[in-house]
Amino acid sequence: MLPTQPEQRWQLPAPIRIPEALRSSGLNDALLAVLQRRGFADAAAIAALLDPPQAPDPGSHFADLDTAVQRLREACREHQRLAICGDYDADGMTSTALLVGVLSHLGARPQAAIPSRLDDGYGLNVGMVERLASDGLRLLVTVDNGIAAHDALERARELEVDVIVTDHHTLPERMPPLLALLHPACTPEDSPYRGLAGVGLAYVLAMALARTFDSEAGLSMARDLFCIGTIADMAPLQGVNRRWLMDGLPKLKRSRVAGLQALQQMAGLEDAPVDASTVGFQIAPRINAVGRLGDPQLVVDLLTTDDREQALELARQCEQLNRQRRDLCDAIEAEARALVDADGEQRSPFLLLAQTHWHHGVIGIVAARLVDHFGLPVALLASEGDGRLRASVRAPRGFAVDAALQSCSDLLERHGGHPAAGGFTVRAEQLNAVHERLNERARLWLEQQGGLRLVEPEALVRLEDLTPRFWQQLQRLEPFGSGHATPLFWSSRCRISQQRLLRGGHLQLSLRQGEAMARAIAWRWSGGETLPAEVDVAFHLRLNRWNGQERLQLELAALRASSGDSLVLQRSNRSYWVSREGETLVIRNAAGDELRGQPGDGGICSDHPSSDHPYVQALLQDAAMAMGLAA
Repeated sequence: MLPTQPEQRWQLPAPIRIPEALRSSGLNDALLAVLQRRGFADAAAIAALLDPPQAPDPGSHFADLDTAVQRLREACREHQRLAICGDYDADGMTSTALLVGVLSHLGARPQAAIPSRLDDGYGLNVGMVERLASDGLRLLVTVDNGIAAHDALERARELEVDVIVTDHHTLPERMPPLLALLHPACTPEDSPYRGLAGVGLAYVLAMALARTFDSEAGLSMARDLFCIGTIADMAPLQGVNRRWLMDGLPKLKRSRVAGLQALQQMAGLEDAPVDASTVGFQIAPRINAVGRLGDPQLVVDLLTTDDREQALELARQCEQLNRQRRDLCDAIEAEARALVDADGEQRSPFLLLAQTHWHHGVIGIVAARLVDHFGLPVALLASEGDGRLRASVRAPRGFAVDAALQSCSDLLERHGGHPAAGGFTVRAEQLNAVHERLNERARLWLEQQGGLRLVEPEALVRLEDLTPRFWQQLQRLEPFGSGHATPLFWSSRCRISQQRLLRGGHLQLSLRQGEAMARAIAWRWSGGETLPAEVDVAFHLRLNRWNGQERLQLELAALRASSGDSLVLQRSNRSYWVSREGETLVIRNAAGDELRGQPGDGGICSDHPSSDHPYVQALLQDAAMAMGLAA
């Protein structure tokens, strides 16, 4: 959602000079500037991003891999029954389906065992272990969970059930009993396997096992599910994640997984390519909706069936649950926003809202929407019964959710998370005290932010530069995701020649800059004020496909009134009056002294006697960036 003008604080990047050596990559200067600002400082680093090295032998990175493979090899050769104990999010469900599919191909008799979100909560538990053991199973493999299930693993040892744990969540101080562990944190510090999500660990295990049988059976399916689960879980797109996604994403369109073909059909993707963005915004939500509202077994069946008719029927059920999820989210969001608006000027710096009838499965999605709308940290709570409430917490960048919850740990029954998101369970009588502490932290954070939402573009581009060639070069940086986000560009002095509010509350703009024109879209526009005639825009570049046509479109992240031909620049406690005369930059200080410069290949060129001084050079660059004259 687009922040409205009064809530923004734009922080433009420091101007940067592109070394000639980096141009060997063939990327344009705007993209090279983005990469330099992200730490890709030399040609070798950029080359490794564009073409990552192949994955090394996982056996030298996972100490327990051989033990896990040998136990599973025994299960396959003897056609043993075993359980794949997963989780109800997209990572956990794709991990489960991946191992169920590969192990079935190799001769074992696996079954999925995923706890209910509402009835069982997260992860392997004692009751599951006891039920599976009583049914005669003597081998369990956890995916995307298990490392914190100390009681369940102790019970498995008592019942003489072997457990292989594959998990990427935080390692406990005291390790539980288990047969083998595959965990990214147990690899060498510089390992390219460090960023694997649950589905990545399942893929490592499946590939290693298949090699011992000299079999490729099921591995193309496993690769496809790796791509879906990794993107859905927002795993960092570095190391082997990046290499395997670059290899696997181009093949998803023609996937032999009947369920993935059916999901593409439900999403209307028959004529569109499948890339990381498509997976993240079209396919993954349809899988996640099942874990939030339905039975995760539905997804496992969908992703393991070879029957196309059955796959279509299961995909239709996913689609129904996804529509139900959207309707629930819209209803809860409307109710939550009304509650916040009712507080008026008394709005809390930390938005904490509780309703007993809200659905646990979707309150995290709604909390994220409220963060986008209000720019504040948010906790939404729903009843868990027995006088307890369960919360999903989301926050803007810079507010550490995990640290905030830790500061309330003495008031909470359970809590966990990372800087951007988390959750907790609390008794109703402690809720006010929790809110007070969270408000204190949010108030301090807001003071540090100046009460404004930070907008941080990475590179300046002109509308005339946004050509098909620019788009092709941007595609070379794909896939984008966690740890390698889609670049945020900005462009200055764009005139709004047309604006239209679309159904669903989206704002469409036609922008003109000189002779160049571009279409822009602001999803779920929240600004009611009249827009200025000339604006600066921060945006992600997208390719819009409609009625068989393709055109580049600016997906707006922020806009502000353009400074026009003049602005005041604050630097080192001094004020400078900056203006432009065509392409010439004019800077005046309080004494009326004037400095002129023009953009050139080597930076901002000036014939002023002091133009070579570092302070003057930095002043010229800062002023040029602020006026939209420098990259």
